[in-house]
Amino acid sequence: MNWSLHFLGVGAAHAVELGSSAVVLERDGKPVLLIDCGPDTLDRYLAAYGEPPRALYITHTHMDHIGGMERLFFRLWFDEQWRGRTQVFVHAGLLPWLQARVADYPNVLAEGGVNFWEAFRLVPCTRGFWLDGQWFDVFGTRHHMAGTSYGVALAGSFAYTGDTRPIPEVLARVADGAELIAHDCGLIGNPSHTGIEDIEREYPQAWRSRLRLYHYGSEADGQALAARGYTIARTGERIALPSPMPPRPEAG
Repeated sequence: MNWSLHFLGVGAAHAVELGSSAVVLERDGKPVLLIDCGPDTLDRYLAAYGEPPRALYITHTHMDHIGGMERLFFRLWFDEQWRGRTQVFVHAGLLPWLQARVADYPNVLAEGGVNFWEAFRLVPCTRGFWLDGQWFDVFGTRHHMAGTSYGVALAGSFAYTGDTRPIPEVLARVADGAELIAHDCGLIGNPSHTGIEDIEREYPQAWRSRLRLYHYGSEADGQALAARGYTIARTGERIALPSPMPPRPEAG
């Protein structure tokens, strides 16, 4: 089997020309899991695959990562073939925030009679989740308040941080082999996001060849990161992944 990450968008919230940061895990060219659903993500997904996502993982509830979920609701609800089929994996601690931001507006349809989550299969998780015979690890990240953002990893294959400050102690646990590490990184860091100087200060040299940097602020910022010797992810790019390891006995 061939595994890859397809970057639908790689931009920070203000970098609309780069697309909302979102990625699709593919197996043999077919989508397995969409990670995040920003305002433009559904259009990009449909253009690439011709149908809605069968599985979606939400890293956190900022609107550049969930702003497309209302449109996804309408796409699923009004197609009986898809209604209730798309699994949405989300850390249980995020449920109150996600509910408040996308699902709690009175009458998701003007006619009433419909609950937002009826269009989906909501799957709360904490340590991780099963999908298509694979165990995905869920791990906490450092973005704004503690307990409000979570990355996802597939052992042996990849780790995707979502928005975060550096998390070396976490990546040492979930991506300690040959995994590709898709990491939030801008040219200059701030209290909620990683900058390139943070990478150089907190991550060992041996990890840097495995990093694919995304969530940068502009095309020029991406070029500056690349000029410093780092590999950036680009909108529309597919990156080959190592094959995942068999699920651990203690998984699940």
